[in-house]
Amino acid sequence: MDHHHYLRLALTEAQKSPPKPTNFCVGALLVSPTSNPAILATGYTLECPGNTHAEQSCFIKLAASHGVAEEKLGPLLPEDVVLYTTMEPCNQRSPGNMTCVERILGLRRDDGTQAVKTVVCGVHEPEKFVGENQGRKRLADAGIEVMHVDGLEEQILAVATTGHGKNVA
Repeated sequence: MDHHHYLRLALTEAQKSPPKPTNFCVGALLVSPTSNPAILATGYTLECPGNTHAEQSCFIKLAASHGVAEEKLGPLLPEDVVLYTTMEPCNQRSPGNMTCVERILGLRRDDGTQAVKTVVCGVHEPEKFVGENQGRKRLADAGIEVMHVDGLEEQILAVATTGHGKNVA
């Protein structure tokens, strides 16, 4: 699979996010290379109602297209589904909001196995809001491969931090 191609498409999604100083503008895609079309869903930060993250928006939209709740999406995902996200999935959120890591871990097949087995991200989460993100370890511990693909960091961070002002790490 051409990871850079899908990350660039996710970056296009991220550019649709309304810029705010309190969150990152992130884009995400759910891709199944054997499906037609290969892109099952797209999402970006704040696309859906509420304080939604990009990955969450993908899950919400795809679940709705199947007429199921987000937590029932796992068995419907193709075996080869890959989650592309411009920034690694969050592992910490404000109270009342489920993290993207928890959402990914919650997507399970009928036999209890993880529905998403691969997550490809363009950058690690900057430590601005939560310190070091432990999500990679949680996903890896659950048997999910987390891949960081180099080459788009500058563009991704420029979009992600839109609305943050000049002093962004």
